[in-house]
Amino acid sequence: MGVDGGVSNFHPLTFVSTKTANKALGQHPAELEPRAMAALAKSPANAGLTAEAKLKIYRDMVRIRRFEEQCLPVYSQQRKIGGFLHLYIGQEAVAVGAVSLLGEHDHIITAYRDHGHALAVGMGMNECMAELCGKYTGCSKGKGGSMHYFAPDKKYWGGHGIVGGQVPLGTGLAYALKYQGLKGCCLTFMGDGAVNQGAVHEAYNLAALWDLPVVFIIENNKYSMGTSQARSSAGEPLAKRAEGYDMAWDMCNGNILYEVRQKVAEAIKRAHEESKPTLLEIFTYRYRGHSVADPDVTYRDKQEIKDYRENKDPISLLEKTLRFENVLTDGAVEKIDEEARAEAAASLKFSDASPFPPPESILQDVYWEEDNRTAKTNSQGRIVFQGLE
Repeated sequence: MGVDGGVSNFHPLTFVSTKTANKALGQHPAELEPRAMAALAKSPANAGLTAEAKLKIYRDMVRIRRFEEQCLPVYSQQRKIGGFLHLYIGQEAVAVGAVSLLGEHDHIITAYRDHGHALAVGMGMNECMAELCGKYTGCSKGKGGSMHYFAPDKKYWGGHGIVGGQVPLGTGLAYALKYQGLKGCCLTFMGDGAVNQGAVHEAYNLAALWDLPVVFIIENNKYSMGTSQARSSAGEPLAKRAEGYDMAWDMCNGNILYEVRQKVAEAIKRAHEESKPTLLEIFTYRYRGHSVADPDVTYRDKQEIKDYRENKDPISLLEKTLRFENVLTDGAVEKIDEEARAEAAASLKFSDASPFPPPESILQDVYWEEDNRTAKTNSQGRIVFQGLE
């Protein structure tokens, strides 16, 4: 899952001013120049990256963008996707940058905007598109849809529709790693709309109290489901709330891939070597509405979206950086883009040719023990749908 590269030295606790937080929300154009971004390549987290590894990171981000662009007409025009569709367009550097650092015993769990994380850990477009369309060849056998991607073999635990519901689960995964004596951590992603949930704070408390190797990552795209952070959450930055739990915290610009890697690497090292949690707030931006069903015309200005697309797009910024480093050429950019578009188009054909779940599968995958019952099973529970058999 990871690419080669080290981790940087960490600090016990990070206290960042509100002024710094505001700066991270709206980076000055001069700080987004390729020369400035390429300088981050010399940081401990990025210095070990080979040209091949950098190309893989760029390719993964482009694949996510093209896959989601393919999903849009499938939902809006072809009506093949039911329920909601939460697109990750604009946030690609966060998932790819973080996942590129994962090691053997590191795990990941996220909320319902989960397509980017899924592709970043190595899930295929075929199983992802099929899941969106409710097909039996999907990663969750067509029963989960957009919000419930899972790949246990890749240590990817979803995809959760309950706001903040994945945060205690990620904390539990970290507890299991510590209990088993494994040198690993759990990257636990959430949106800025989840930070006021009580279960999130309970998870913070237990992680700090028990010294659990968990990295809480807030993907702050500023608007939650459609309400600005200024109108929904008291105090800023959101990561500063970690001080109430004596937990280390930090922030970074989610549009700059190298900066994401640098900050996440520090948190992972803290988890691995000290079994300590970190709360990391990554400032990012979604170009589409909260979901495709969100008209996105009432709570933010079109010029703001245009500015992000033209000046702060994470893929464009990485492309400029890699060109500056002589890693990326015109030919490579075109080839990577063509391959990503072709793969996305092929995934739709795969989904169209796949069957829907058979009726007899409706009672499967509800309780693990019911699907795997043996003579040694001690559970006395009864499946809730037993009367329908």
